[in-house]
Amino acid sequence: MTLIVEKFGGTSVGSVERINAVADHLVKKFAEGEQLVVVVSAMSGETNRLIKLANDITEKPSAREMDVLVSTGEQVTIALLSMALQEREQAARSYTGGQVSIKTDGVHSRARILEIDAKKIRSDLDKGRIVVVAGFQGIDSSGNITTLGRGGSDTTAVAIAAALKADECRIYTDVDGIYTTDPRVVPQARRLESITAEEMLELSSLGAKVLQTRSVEFAGKYHVPLRVLSSFVDGPGTLITYEEEGSSMEAPLISGIAFQRDEAKLTIRGIPDHPGIAHQVLGPISEAHINVDVIIQNASAKGQTDLTFTVPRDDYESCMEILNGLVTELGARDVKGDDRIAKISIVGVGMRSHTGVANTMFKTLADHDINIQMISTSEIKVSVIIDETHLERAVQTLHKAFDLDSV
Repeated sequence: MTLIVEKFGGTSVGSVERINAVADHLVKKFAEGEQLVVVVSAMSGETNRLIKLANDITEKPSAREMDVLVSTGEQVTIALLSMALQEREQAARSYTGGQVSIKTDGVHSRARILEIDAKKIRSDLDKGRIVVVAGFQGIDSSGNITTLGRGGSDTTAVAIAAALKADECRIYTDVDGIYTTDPRVVPQARRLESITAEEMLELSSLGAKVLQTRSVEFAGKYHVPLRVLSSFVDGPGTLITYEEEGSSMEAPLISGIAFQRDEAKLTIRGIPDHPGIAHQVLGPISEAHINVDVIIQNASAKGQTDLTFTVPRDDYESCMEILNGLVTELGARDVKGDDRIAKISIVGVGMRSHTGVANTMFKTLADHDINIQMISTSEIKVSVIIDETHLERAVQTLHKAFDLDSV
């Protein structure tokens, strides 16, 4: 039998009707000869409801208790889906992350998977059961419940697929695949038949919300065949491939445009320019488990320099507090910040063999009077930081400039 891991997001299991529809789908797939492990998220809106309850109790709930709280959302879904399968006379068994032994580190709300014990899952599969696993959660070495962060159910599904050496991992969501950009911003955006894992990793890390970045990392590391499909509309979805880039003469120059609205920029000015200064500034940021993205250090003038970097907007206040504490210690002049910026990125393996891609991007933005504040590049992507107010117009004009609306 073919071993398949399927993941259903919150909107796909957002009501009793939707859970019954998923159960019908799974029974049909099982009858077609597939062994199935199903990973599910909390019902749509449930995690936000639980977070609000915590905030109604206290302004600063402990990270450990928050993980205990929000992990219950997935526990509800796995029980209901298993009941729906059993109602259809299909053998099924549900497991929380702790029960199936998804072992993680101890960083609450941002835990990373270390190991998965697949013995229970394999035993149930051999007995003809559909195994239903709670996504988004695990357990640390001390037995504490941990969660993997928003979108963590994707990571759970891919990690289980890797542990089981599954034939394919299918991510069912509310969209029917990976698009050239967000269709809500560019109605002409089109679905991609396939995309390389390298491109998908860039798009995910740069703001595309369809897949969590860590799930793509897992898929790439263990070569898990990964497909994104809609749980509402039948179709082939988008296949994430692992073929050598450049194998196709028709490989597109640009595959997609990603963007992030929730960015913030900070600058610590007038810091002494000597070896180790970047570590002195960014070290405390890293110790606070804050991800730093684009970094620019200005040329030295009179023995001083400025260091500018971007962080998620939710971490802006924490970062500002850390930097203000460093001003006196480092002898810096001051700290400036802007929490109303956005990042736009163009991604494509075709950049490796074509020149002028960045210039086209810069010229397009200039022609529409959109100022670039920061630039970051890699082999297959170019990212720019702009004022948030210009975001949608910038995405639309770049999508047209690179002919992404053409088949």
